[in-house]
Amino acid sequence: MKIVEVQNVTKKYANHLALDSISLSVEKGSVFGLLGPNGAGKTTLIRILNQITAPDSGVVLFQGRPIQKEDIEKIGYLPEERGLYKKMKVGEQALYLAQLKGLSKQVAMERLVSWFRKFEIETWWNRKVEELSKGMQQKVQFVTTIIHEPEFLILDEPFSGFDPINTNIIKEEIINLRKKGTTIILSTHNMASVEEICDDIVLINQAKKVLEGNLIALKQQFKNHKFEIVIESDSDPRNYFQNSDQFSLMDVNQMNNQYHLLVQLHEQISGNQLLQLLLPHGNVVTFKEVLPTMNEIFIKQINDTK
Repeated sequence: MKIVEVQNVTKKYANHLALDSISLSVEKGSVFGLLGPNGAGKTTLIRILNQITAPDSGVVLFQGRPIQKEDIEKIGYLPEERGLYKKMKVGEQALYLAQLKGLSKQVAMERLVSWFRKFEIETWWNRKVEELSKGMQQKVQFVTTIIHEPEFLILDEPFSGFDPINTNIIKEEIINLRKKGTTIILSTHNMASVEEICDDIVLINQAKKVLEGNLIALKQQFKNHKFEIVIESDSDPRNYFQNSDQFSLMDVNQMNNQYHLLVQLHEQISGNQLLQLLLPHGNVVTFKEVLPTMNEIFIKQINDTK
């Protein structure tokens, strides 16, 4: 089931085309990566999904019908530019924002206390926001974004300002939310995080959609026939690749009689043929195809669409 469908959405600002007939769909209960370089149009699309602005043409469907103002109560939005009031106390502000999202004071307090304990930030309750680091402020804003348990979350660079430990904490919470049925749009430049938690992605460049699909399927689509191999052999495996028009040895590292190889297959040659070449010469410990990273796919597609 698709929770969000964007159909041929176009948006212009003066002489600038921000979105050019963008279409995409987000499956319910998935984490959907919204990717693209700076200025690609991601923020404009997020603003349209949040009904902060409207498209010039096209339509956004939410749960199968045109999105309406009351749907905003089912949406949580963590913007890239943080919006906490720096002079207010953390607890007072979190409680205020939770009530704005429709929670009673009692329910808001119960949920906030639970989340503050979970994130080990109870001692920040009576401190002013301006006293906190960027990462600490980000934790508080993450809590206020999800406190009303929205069906649909939009997270714009949610890992900004976090050290690796706290980044992992937020990743785990995103995964937990997905397990509970929350649908999440994740906009980030952190391709490692995309690989870890996204089910599907869309890549936008210069206002146009240039790539969309399931993450695993896209990695298969862009594979470049490279294999990582570990072989135990008494002879140097570089000798097997000399003058071969089928394989290219891209890298080799040796430790005693164990060789770590990176091999590029030429077109129309299978991994099985490479394995057959190696088997008579030693014990093949590891034989693994190397799929491209999302970072490599991202860079290739952006360069190809310049």
